[in-house]
Amino acid sequence: MTTLTPGRDVIRDAVELACRAPSLHNSQPWRWIADDASLDLFADAGRLMPAADPQGREITLSCGAALDHLTVAMSAAGWDTTVTRFPDPYKPFHLATIGFRPATTDANDPRRARADAILRRRTDRRRFDPPADWARLEIALRQAMIPYHVMSDVVLDDARPHLAEASRLTQQIRENDPSYEAELQWWTSPLAAHEGVPQSALVSATEAARVDVAREFPTAAQGQQVNDDRVDQSKIVVLSTHHEDARLDALRCGEALSALLLECTMAGMATCTLTHMTELAPSRELIRKLTGQQGLPQLLVRIGQAPGADGAAPGRTPRRPIGEVCEIRQ
Repeated sequence: MTTLTPGRDVIRDAVELACRAPSLHNSQPWRWIADDASLDLFADAGRLMPAADPQGREITLSCGAALDHLTVAMSAAGWDTTVTRFPDPYKPFHLATIGFRPATTDANDPRRARADAILRRRTDRRRFDPPADWARLEIALRQAMIPYHVMSDVVLDDARPHLAEASRLTQQIRENDPSYEAELQWWTSPLAAHEGVPQSALVSATEAARVDVAREFPTAAQGQQVNDDRVDQSKIVVLSTHHEDARLDALRCGEALSALLLECTMAGMATCTLTHMTELAPSRELIRKLTGQQGLPQLLVRIGQAPGADGAAPGRTPRRPIGEVCEIRQ
């Protein structure tokens, strides 16, 4: 007899995998509530960062990535999903209701590979070597973006210096914002056990200087000296939305981010998601001009090959206990 609803353990495991999604400073701003018929995703407004993200746009982006991770995890477990986004217009933090039905086909290797990629994905802040077979990967990434109705652009090599200068100017503005600096220090504190950016995910000052487009974090201790002065040679992809900062567009952009990151991970590429330049209007407008898009840039992603000579790859960042972010009701 076919089971028509997934068991509690199936949902719990899928949510746990979904919570591996990236988020601003690993803040994990999501909350899940499950019952016998469906699963609901809510934004956790208590994790808003007033200095970096006063409108909560990045909370929605992060939750979108978690939502797509969830559908990938359920697909690998043999369940198709139906997603209703913003089901109640009077509850803005209720981002999605997810329903389930048994998959019409058995979970195949591509589905499982995509779910496995969730566990292998990392935010790597080191410099990258050029991505292998970029032409083929770029086509795959553009195809992966189609279902999400977002725009994707690759920053051209001759535009890269302008983007790097904008990144530096953004950092200079932030250096004069004590609220932003205090927020950053809090989320990179070594005292946080289940959230934030751990020391193992940060890079030394020497490594940070090799990357021209990046958010500036407190630097980690200098590890073993590496005789390599090569700079970042990544490709940078910009994801933009059509309707400025509409919540639905931001949610879909987060879903697209998930698809892009998992596609890169399956191709053996390292990635680093960047939002520091889309938090401020001047740098955001420059990105729009550099890409030639009419839409609004939401985030950037550096893509490349992780350099084997630059020390160990970053380990997994911590996650909040599943019982803290997910409630399964009887």
